[in-house]
Amino acid sequence: MKQTTFLLIFLLLAANKSLVKAQNTASRPNILWITCEDMSANLPSYGDNTVATPTLDRLAKEGVRYTRMFSVAGVCAPSRSAIITGMYSNSIGTQHMRTGSGYTKRSDIPNYEAVPPSYVKCFPEYLRANGYYCTNNEKTDYQFGNPFTAWDENSNKAHWRNRPKGTPFFSVFNIMRTHESQVWMHKDKPLRVDPAKVKVPPYYPDTEVIRRDIARYYDNIMVMDSIAGSILQQLEEDGLLENTIVFFFSDHGAGLPWYKRELYDRGLHVPLIVRFPGKKGAATTDTELHSFVDFAPTMLSLTGTPIPKHLQGQAFLGEKAAKTPRTYIYAARDRMDEHYDMVRVVRNKKYKYVRNFQPDKPYYQDLAYRKQMDLMQEILRLRDAGQLPEITKRWFGPKPVEELYDLSTDPFELTNLAGKKELEPVLQQLRNALNNWMIEVNERGFTPETEMVKLMWSNGEQPVTASPEVTTEQSEAGTRVKLACATEGASVGYQLGEDKRWLLYCQPVTIPKGKTLKFKGIRYGYKESPVGEWKDK
Repeated sequence: MKQTTFLLIFLLLAANKSLVKAQNTASRPNILWITCEDMSANLPSYGDNTVATPTLDRLAKEGVRYTRMFSVAGVCAPSRSAIITGMYSNSIGTQHMRTGSGYTKRSDIPNYEAVPPSYVKCFPEYLRANGYYCTNNEKTDYQFGNPFTAWDENSNKAHWRNRPKGTPFFSVFNIMRTHESQVWMHKDKPLRVDPAKVKVPPYYPDTEVIRRDIARYYDNIMVMDSIAGSILQQLEEDGLLENTIVFFFSDHGAGLPWYKRELYDRGLHVPLIVRFPGKKGAATTDTELHSFVDFAPTMLSLTGTPIPKHLQGQAFLGEKAAKTPRTYIYAARDRMDEHYDMVRVVRNKKYKYVRNFQPDKPYYQDLAYRKQMDLMQEILRLRDAGQLPEITKRWFGPKPVEELYDLSTDPFELTNLAGKKELEPVLQQLRNALNNWMIEVNERGFTPETEMVKLMWSNGEQPVTASPEVTTEQSEAGTRVKLACATEGASVGYQLGEDKRWLLYCQPVTIPKGKTLKFKGIRYGYKESPVGEWKDK
């Protein structure tokens, strides 16, 4: 049924192709995403004046500032999987960090690409079917490979400037500079932020080493802001600012120890600023709850693209924006590199409920990757010397099955209220909400990853998408070619003539005489099919 819904969407779009072309650009806005990595809402527009961020300050003054946007995980790959699909990562088998090659993981876990359900698509495919030119520059990290049908361009040269004239665009620019790794990779460069003036959060000891890495984190934010400014400048140079909706957000919380990878707000809460043409809603604030799974339906809503029923988020902008705000946001944590720790979270505006499914494990995970940061090494040194403050000691101690925090009075989530009798109704309400959500999304965290891989790759090898089949019929303009792939849920792309861009197949293609049609298919998580070729003689 879900696959049928997806096919109907494409058929509807194809049937209305002439109407789509007739729509004016005002009804089909361009959309630009400027995203960054591993950054909490440490910006002046969110009340943190440690460093100046003139570009993002301007965006906030000219746009809407969202104060309750949350990632679905405290780490990038599961978060990005949810962003691009509108599906929770623990619902589609992309919850582990990471699945692909080149990363630290347990020796019994092979390198693999997750195979999500057949109906799951990257939402830019729907935009492409609706006439949008979609570019990504350039991070993907979706856990199921990089489907060639998702983007018109996917590289470090991808840009809206390469689109056909008059075509609306959806363009993503990801800024790497705030990533966790950049704290240690730039540690020998001069600092522009005074370590003595940064605020040390209550979870950390206050030492020179720790202050220096926090200062580097803020220094990287300044660089990121400058890069964001250059992207916006290009938009203005092209005269496109007033016909483009600009989004700025981070993929999860700060890339610092006990922030990143965690399901506390410091790992999940991110800034989101949206600037609309004409500065609509300038300098206003949205305080409703929003989740990363809401991005996909929101982009479809803003562009007049039908929203598939299987998406698990809800639009918060555009014609199809949900009439009822969210009551809860949800998040999940599973394997992080070489360590497992299954945790699930539900949050409303006041309370956060945490369920630790593996309470036998300590909070702390001894991740090799993170120990490249001096700040992490400093915490471990102080631990071994018995010099950690009590709050930091908790990270290395046991954890309870349940945690409950009153975020209105305890924003740092330091006091667990799960045992308070007077809060038992709140605990039960959130416990039930989490249970219901896990059932609703078909929770996959209870399936051992090794077994999950066997289900996805039944012979221990990555499955291959079937080659699309060709049927033809003659018309005055040339031969009409229909492409169909036997692999359930596969998308098909094609090249016509000398054009090297892979176009998304949505309807029969007319081939002029003498032209060659190349085509291939991709089911997410599968290998691409071999390239097929058909030529009108």
